[in-house]
Amino acid sequence: MQCTTGGGVRAQKKARTRAAIRAAALELFTRQGFSSTTVEQIAHASGVSHTTFFRYFTSKEQVIIGDDLRAEREATFAAIPPGLNHFDLVRRMVTGMYELGIADEWVANYDRIALIHADPHLRYSSQVETERIISEATEFIADYTGVPTTDLHLRAFVAAISGVMFYIAHAEPQADHAVGMAELLEAIDLLEQGLPMPTKQGSDETHDRI
Repeated sequence: MQCTTGGGVRAQKKARTRAAIRAAALELFTRQGFSSTTVEQIAHASGVSHTTFFRYFTSKEQVIIGDDLRAEREATFAAIPPGLNHFDLVRRMVTGMYELGIADEWVANYDRIALIHADPHLRYSSQVETERIISEATEFIADYTGVPTTDLHLRAFVAAISGVMFYIAHAEPQADHAVGMAELLEAIDLLEQGLPMPTKQGSDETHDRI
């Protein structure tokens, strides 16, 4: 019983330290810029040593980019029922990741999102992290559907979905996260429908068929 309590206290302390580092980094990056902020400054502002900083984060980029949700994503994917077609599968995966994100105070922090969009280095780092998550998702889709990850059909499907995700996710950040999510799900619907283009209003029937 004592071990459990001690473990809980240590976990809470680690969570507070991690949150303090993130809060300090976000404030410093916003005030003086990402490139002008050092790890030493972040450590000092958060009340930890340089060494302690690196126990929690591998770099100053990861302070902002990392989301700590890998285990939760895996659990969300594992809970998806079998038998879905590939589009319904992706909808469930995307919706699950979205719900995890908006429920997490750090991931859903608008100032964090705006900072990533505003800084070229952080934007690139975010894209690299997104590609890593997409790679994990691709492996799950391959296992779920029984299709090898090297299969061209799967690779083309994932490329189409991830391309849409990149475009929407890296557009101007929305204060209302539901707006981007609704647009992403609508885009997936369009992909499933074969990307139909809207007909021009007022055009004649012959032109509409072209």
